Amino acid sequence: MPSIDPGVDIGHVHLRVADLDRAIGFYRDVLGFDLQTRMPGAAFLSAGGYHHHIGLNTWESRGGSPPPRGSTGLYHFAIRYPTRRALADALLRLRRARISLDGASDHGVSEALYLHDPDGNGIELYWDRPRDEWPRGADSAIQMVTAPLDLDGLIAELP
Repeated sequence: MPSIDPGVDIGHVHLRVADLDRAIGFYRDVLGFDLQTRMPGAAFLSAGGYHHHIGLNTWESRGGSPPPRGSTGLYHFAIRYPTRRALADALLRLRRARISLDGASDHGVSEALYLHDPDGNGIELYWDRPRDEWPRGADSAIQMVTAPLDLDGLIAELP
């Protein structure tokens, strides 16, 4: 079978949350997404006026708790930023909100910040380096790594 069409991408994520107002507060007030629509038990947020990148609902989860460690389900979802400077702005927003990181890595192809939202959903905030800068082996295969990310160097991107 041929490979999937290279134009395919992942359009949005829809999360079950315990407290809709708390979740909106995190995605809107901390990360900076715009609230597009709110209805009973659900909200839809986006960047740049898109209908939604993030859907939140309490239809089956109001007052619920995160799944226990060691269970199946979402490990994390990723939000890609267009530039290193935009990722630096995200880090500054997290610091101002006193949101702690679970980790920060330089993967060679990208730089990433890892954290959890108030409902325990894993999130990766990252930017991709230009493809021509991705590390490759002798066989041209991408050689991803996991090295520490210099957070002070990232913040230095900001004016």
